[in-house]
Amino acid sequence: MSFAGRHVVLGVSGGIACYKSCTIARRLTEAGARVDVILTAAAGEFIRPLTFEALTGRPVLGSLWDPGRALAHIELARAPALVIVAPATAHLLARATMGMADDFLTALLLARSSPVLAAPAMNDAIYAHPATTANLRTLGERGWQFVGPETGPLAEGPSARPGRMSEPETILAAAHRLLSGAAATAGQGRWVGKRVVVTAGPTREHLDPVRVLTNPSSGRMGFALAEAVAARGAAVALVAGPTELAPPAGMATTRVETTAEMQAAVQALIGKADALLMVAAPADFRPRTRAETKRPRGAGGPVTLDLEPTPDILATLERPKGCVVVGFALETGGDALAKARAKLQNKTLDFVILNDALEPGAGFEVPTNRVTILGRNGKQVDVPLLPKRDVAERILDVVEEAL
Repeated sequence: MSFAGRHVVLGVSGGIACYKSCTIARRLTEAGARVDVILTAAAGEFIRPLTFEALTGRPVLGSLWDPGRALAHIELARAPALVIVAPATAHLLARATMGMADDFLTALLLARSSPVLAAPAMNDAIYAHPATTANLRTLGERGWQFVGPETGPLAEGPSARPGRMSEPETILAAAHRLLSGAAATAGQGRWVGKRVVVTAGPTREHLDPVRVLTNPSSGRMGFALAEAVAARGAAVALVAGPTELAPPAGMATTRVETTAEMQAAVQALIGKADALLMVAAPADFRPRTRAETKRPRGAGGPVTLDLEPTPDILATLERPKGCVVVGFALETGGDALAKARAKLQNKTLDFVILNDALEPGAGFEVPTNRVTILGRNGKQVDVPLLPKRDVAERILDVVEEAL
């Protein structure tokens, strides 16, 4: 991963995750970039400027009021190929949304013309707050790109919800894609201007008002693909089942619960779509009749459920001519490849993405995945265990050949 000859501004705001920013600064410098670091006052309470100066070999910028730097934020805003904000705290995002310019970093963010890549980092409840969601959406509409946040341990302890800043290598990979692909900003690339429908997450089928049939899908793979294809310049419509993930900033998102609702939402959106990425894991069965009140536990004896298949979304869709359709095959048996190839043919797909639900680090409720991409033309690409966003990029690299 080379950044040779690139000028990158690294903005560091005040959160505990800013210790990771040191690694980002060092990796960028080692990869050949000229790195200017801007520390907010709060970030300076966590890490001293001398650390970044030693890592980059350049003076660190902090205050608008330093002698001789009256217009430094304007001059610097004209220069970089990319501005990375990591960590991007809720406070920094709110100030940027409001257009405030009360320190060096926010002033530069207003004056710059280069793309911005932000890595949100905050408490999970703060990230889920409607104010933060609205700020992310607004900044996304203004062209900001985002990487993360991830699910994992926070400063205050374990968490099952997003909030943790992405790791440096993930942020650097996103920065490299943004600079080298430049699809969305340069107006080039096969995804630019395409209309893409992406489905993500599970669906739920109610037995009664409080019990459901579902699966452990977190939606991470679908959200990663939606973010990745949007970063390549496509107009994305996301159809998401029940998941705790916040919709990607600025993306049109339809929330559904049942498989039938997902089927209807996809059919309504696909009429003018250039591609469908069917990443969701819909429930395959539903009760033949749904109880209107909670079923009593009774004497504790066995309970028999009368189930029927839910709609097969891929098999029943009316697709526009030329729409590239990608399905996912989640398998658990030794004949997984044969099953995936059968799905490819039986459902008239252009590609099917196979992954193993039982493999450690792949499948449900984990941030990584390992997949095999099978094409209708006989092509097979094996993708190693990687973060799901990186897997998404590998998938798009193959799928775009059919656009």
